[in-house]
Amino acid sequence: MHRTVHETEVAAPAGVVYGLIADAVQWPLYFPPNVRVERLAFDGVREHLRMWATANGQVKSWTSWRVLDAGARRIEFRQEIAAAPLSAMTGTWLVEPLDADRSKLTLLHDFSVEGDLPEHVEWVQRATDTNSRAELGNLARIAGQWGLLDQLVMSFEDTLRVDAPPQLVYEFLERAERWPALLPHVSRLDLTEDPELPGVQVMAMDTVTADGSAHTTESVRVCFPQEGRIVYKQTRTPALMSAHTGVWTVTGDAYGSTVTSRHGVVLRADAVTRVLGATADLAAARRYVRDALGRNSTATMAHAKRHAESASPAR
Repeated sequence: MHRTVHETEVAAPAGVVYGLIADAVQWPLYFPPNVRVERLAFDGVREHLRMWATANGQVKSWTSWRVLDAGARRIEFRQEIAAAPLSAMTGTWLVEPLDADRSKLTLLHDFSVEGDLPEHVEWVQRATDTNSRAELGNLARIAGQWGLLDQLVMSFEDTLRVDAPPQLVYEFLERAERWPALLPHVSRLDLTEDPELPGVQVMAMDTVTADGSAHTTESVRVCFPQEGRIVYKQTRTPALMSAHTGVWTVTGDAYGSTVTSRHGVVLRADAVTRVLGATADLAAARRYVRDALGRNSTATMAHAKRHAESASPAR
């Protein structure tokens, strides 16, 4: 077994820091490497998770068990099905109060690789070090603004009814490489799919907002065709956001569908006046982001509606 240790001081109470770590489903908003976390089971102490994250520029997926001890502010984890080249990975999150408003956060990893090949050990050590530094650094930044979290973190959704089967709507959303020819606000889109992880797409996109400004974003998407669901995390965001996640959901039957676009966002407080002007505040930033993201997703759903309804044999 090989061990890595990472730690940092956080300008926030220990309870706040522990709460952010305990809420793993929200990690894609707080931890740069995490793309998606889904809770499979939870009994209040033991938790079963499915996770997708980037490691050394690659997308990896695995399942983990966690044991949460809120009293000790300690969380132990074990990868149930480890992502190659790992053969085993366990670890511990530990939060210790330094005083009423400061904490020490420690992250331990113990891992092994098949055959203990040096190049595989080095790969895992490099990925673990890079991701742990990014996770602890960003958590310290967000937790340090804990008094503003309710204003910095936001979520919202838009919904549209479509008179066509859900498969046609889902196809439009999944085949994003066609969007530059179909969506006015998308000027460029490069999409690649990971042959080792079916349904995982890496996407780079240029969009134009209503005020004419251009933005380049990069995203990882995970597609679930059988569920009519596409989840994504922007790995490169516009300046006003430190994190942006989303979910496309299509439900219905042969006679019609409902498509929903849901967004999760963490605003970057230090960018508000730089992006929106000297008099702007977080409330203005929330309105701006809600309008901009909602406008683009609604436009995408409207084009998906037209595509699906024109292709539907029922019409």
